[in-house]
Amino acid sequence: MNMRLRLLLPDEVFLDEQVVKIVAEGHDGWFCLLPKHRDLASVLPPSVLIYETYDRGEHYVATDEAILVKSGLSVTVATRLAVRGESLGELRSLVERQIMVVDEKERAARSAIARLEAGFVRRFLDFEKRGV
Repeated sequence: MNMRLRLLLPDEVFLDEQVVKIVAEGHDGWFCLLPKHRDLASVLPPSVLIYETYDRGEHYVATDEAILVKSGLSVTVATRLAVRGESLGELRSLVERQIMVVDEKERAARSAIARLEAGFVRRFLDFEKRGV
């Protein structure tokens, strides 16, 4: 008996697989889900989700904060960011690269916001000088 694991990102279905076991880390520690376990919902901190398929063994997905819901044989994980790797070493390398990309995007966004704020202040001061 298999479970269906779906990992959802805001704009796509990142993963949709038949699995025999899922290991996740909640705020109270690690837990394992098997097909006959009770239904549950859990908030997951940024961590590694491990799942096992019947024919291909263990797989690893690093996630940002996530919500996991098990209902019957369906397990759904919703998160903002996810990175998949075939080994923990590969996953670590991929996560480090992803963090650098996110950091660069955040720096660019902060810079754009600072330019917008500076432009707003300049226009406000121009209006004030004109007596508008």
